[in-house]
Amino acid sequence: MGFETKTIRIAMNGITGRMGYRQHLLRSILPIRDAGGFALEDGTKVQVEPILVGRNEAKIRELAELHKVAEWTTDLDSVINDPTVDIIFDASMTSLRAATLKKAMLAGKHIFTEKPTAETLEEAIELARIGKESGVTAGVVHDKLYLPGLVKLRRLVDEGFFGRILSIRGEFGYWVFEGDVQAAQRPSWNYRKEDGGGMTTDMFCHWNYVLEGIIGKVKSVNAKTATHIPARWDEAGKEYKATADDASYGIFELETPAGEPVIGQINSSWAVRVYRDELVEFQIDGTHGSAVAGLNKCVAQQRAHTPKPVWNPDLPVTESFRSQWQEVPANAELDNGFKLQWEEFLRDVVASREHRFGLLSAARGVQLAELGLQSNDERRTIDIPEITL
Repeated sequence: MGFETKTIRIAMNGITGRMGYRQHLLRSILPIRDAGGFALEDGTKVQVEPILVGRNEAKIRELAELHKVAEWTTDLDSVINDPTVDIIFDASMTSLRAATLKKAMLAGKHIFTEKPTAETLEEAIELARIGKESGVTAGVVHDKLYLPGLVKLRRLVDEGFFGRILSIRGEFGYWVFEGDVQAAQRPSWNYRKEDGGGMTTDMFCHWNYVLEGIIGKVKSVNAKTATHIPARWDEAGKEYKATADDASYGIFELETPAGEPVIGQINSSWAVRVYRDELVEFQIDGTHGSAVAGLNKCVAQQRAHTPKPVWNPDLPVTESFRSQWQEVPANAELDNGFKLQWEEFLRDVVASREHRFGLLSAARGVQLAELGLQSNDERRTIDIPEITL
């Protein structure tokens, strides 16, 4: 006797963008489809059927033909109102997202979405409220918590490796070319505040769930933003004024589940040249040990193996500090983080249950970004209040 196959139809909006195409279509949904789906615990097979949605008809048609996707459209409303569509996924511009998600949930569609979910905290809370009242399964991409490096880092926390955690520091960013001589690696709207761009808006929603997922609750924020590169060139080669911040430097007060205070510090910049092993790295320091994690790799140093450096600026450094750290093994096969979360979300959809990373978590990310910008404007530390629906 064969097991049942359940096909889930997913309308993927904004699929011509960098994240929508590379991570969600190319590395997540298509591999699931081409593998014949995946099995649930009861033997049921879950298969996916993508529908490509975007504003550029030529690009959408080209991608559909290239990847043998049968359905595509430029009419977002048509798929939202199509009773055969199960999920609306959104990776479009931030300024358009809240309206899309609201319309989809009110139409009874499950949603899976990139971040931030909205431009304002008020909109993000409204989405969380609608999601709760509608009964749909709502998921928000929390991809970094599924990355091998951070999975290893979280495992060290769970195992008590650090003792009492003292601090967490993060470094994120790379040089994004201005677009005049060499093409920029990011879309021009990222650097226009009026279009929903900005480093704080873009990345603080990530840092909120990373800090929550690894350390604990974020209690306060003190941020300094900057627009280091005042002029850039868009996709058509036209110069424009950068009105959004391209760097944000944040200090966060955190609290572990045990109530212990931890200091967090994260530098985020699209105007920095990389001198580290990966584009993002986090270091946790504790009384019993420290660890540094990137997207894939994680290294650690126990208290018993910690050397005793002596400050002497008159002599050249003779020891290799990097060689004094030990790599943390994966001890498991870790798939692409986006694909792993997609599969987890799809399991929740089939089971009609809440996804662990939902719209309330996303609202806290929007809140952190909003308060970070307020902190910069008012040049002070701001406490973070609880969100209630």
